[in-house]
Amino acid sequence: MAKKSRKSKDYFGLPWLVSVLLALFLGPIMGIFTRLSEKKIVATILRIFFGWNIVWLIDFILVLFGKPILRLVNF
Repeated sequence: MAKKSRKSKDYFGLPWLVSVLLALFLGPIMGIFTRLSEKKIVATILRIFFGWNIVWLIDFILVLFGKPILRLVNF
């Protein structure tokens, strides 16, 4: 049987292990960069002021399990 790979489109399409390490060490910064790359200005501003604490932890857990990162505001 083929081994099922964990695929995530977050953190610029990087491999899962790289995304986990980035989420662990640079999570708040990477969250801001991903919102900027998606051209979501309001979400970026909210992420700068509120996303550096609990949202970072939620993003790390979601990336760890191969899920998409949390997007509370999509504009």
